Amino acid sequence: MRKALIVGINYYEHGNPLFGCVDDAHAVKAVLERHGDGSINFDVQLFTGTGPSDTVTRAQVKDYTEKLFSDDSEIALLYFAGHGHIESSGGYLLASDSSRGDEGVSLTEILALANKSKAKNKIIILDSCHSGIAGTPPDSTDNAILSEGLTILTASTKDQYATEENGRGVFTTLLVDALNGVSANLLGDITPGSIYAYIDQSLGAWEQRPVFKTNVKSFVSLREVQPSVQLDDLRRIAEFFPSAGYEVPLDPTFEPEMKGRSDGMPDPDPENTRKFAILQKLNRVNLVVPVDAPHMWHAAMESKACKLTVLGEHYRRLIERGRI
Repeated sequence: MRKALIVGINYYEHGNPLFGCVDDAHAVKAVLERHGDGSINFDVQLFTGTGPSDTVTRAQVKDYTEKLFSDDSEIALLYFAGHGHIESSGGYLLASDSSRGDEGVSLTEILALANKSKAKNKIIILDSCHSGIAGTPPDSTDNAILSEGLTILTASTKDQYATEENGRGVFTTLLVDALNGVSANLLGDITPGSIYAYIDQSLGAWEQRPVFKTNVKSFVSLREVQPSVQLDDLRRIAEFFPSAGYEVPLDPTFEPEMKGRSDGMPDPDPENTRKFAILQKLNRVNLVVPVDAPHMWHAAMESKACKLTVLGEHYRRLIERGRI
């Protein structure tokens, strides 16, 4: 069971409104509910505060956060977009009815709930100002206290504001892009670590800086999309390259096209062309490169070879060990 509590608040009874948080929440809900192939992923509970007749109260956020972390689900994910506040007593997520900063939902309380949760994986994603303090109790200097299986990803450090651009949160726009597949690995898995890596690379050194805190033995996949290479093709790496540093000899029989052949060149061989098609797929995702040739076509037509890249060798070892 995968559960997600998603909260987006634009309207505040006692404070300045925001403009992109509700749309951000809907975008996160839409991408998390199903995998790339349309199969069910997360069971989502959504709360949005759009105006005086549609608010999200502090009690709602607190009560449903408790429910989120109350069982032993495979993944319990909390996403919040709205105002954040920080003071000497810690950080807070502000609900529509918060009249002052410390009347929000305490991040210390949320951390305690997540730390005590029996859920196998706890994910907290915050697009709010000063959210980088999450996971660090106010009396523990800069040391985060995270139980095993807990990951926190925030839009900014504890000293920064989370910005909106073109009616959307900058952080959540990148988050949704990552979940849509930009940060997927070759097998199509999207993990908290790959999401952070994508967001981190996308934001410059002078912009808001995302914060990533985790205590896990291995990353869980939050969403699956179409893999860059089919698993059966990927596994053939170990067949084509039986040992580290091995080079696959090529010749014109591997290239299916007749165009560009010199007189006397042998015709394409169906078995070799099928093999070459897979090698070209692996080349397109940077697992295989031609040796002493600019392209795979040249390597075949000039009877040269191809070899694994460093990343390709990594996947060869994984396949060899039965990890893929």
